[in-house]
Amino acid sequence: MLQGIAFYLLAATAVVSGLLVVTARNPVHSVLWLILAFFSAAGLFVLLGAEFLAMLLVVVYVGAVAVLFLFVVMMLDVDFLKLREGFARYLPLAIIIAGVLLVEMILVSVAVVQNGAAADAVLGAPRPDVSNVEAIGRVLYTDYVYFFQAAGIVLLIAMIGAITLTLRHKPHIKRQNIADQINRPAAKAMEVKTVQSGQGVSPEELL
Repeated sequence: MLQGIAFYLLAATAVVSGLLVVTARNPVHSVLWLILAFFSAAGLFVLLGAEFLAMLLVVVYVGAVAVLFLFVVMMLDVDFLKLREGFARYLPLAIIIAGVLLVEMILVSVAVVQNGAAADAVLGAPRPDVSNVEAIGRVLYTDYVYFFQAAGIVLLIAMIGAITLTLRHKPHIKRQNIADQINRPAAKAMEVKTVQSGQGVSPEELL
């Protein structure tokens, strides 16, 4: 009974959070709802007995939310001063999401302790002595290894593209250009100064 209530609550929270991610106008709110959606999906994986996938979802995706938020700030030119000034406005929403996360974690923990993780689920392990981590690794790196590598390449290209699009060169910062240095003529590379005998060169003349 408790396991069913936890499933429906987590599923409904994940669906609602996913909708709010794409409908929220404020990028900060979208990131907060995205974190809630990831935690809800992780709770569903725990109820299904896939604790490795739940841990992977929390560690990888929730950890990558910080990078995602960084890219959003860079692309939208969000003013950090205004963002810090509006911290109090985001605090109630953050408290609500934190409360929902706490309730979800309590429900999942109680359901696992009472009924066990995925008591009625059929495990995908080929043998009883093989854990789901080993089973996932075998399938991922044998049958789907090319898809796994292709997904990594797509993510690498997306990361390089995001960095390229958000990279801005400020005009007052000097940058090294190897091609210009190699191709510059001798007249620009050096300047001959006429120095009188017994006199030095002032620093102003060297500039």
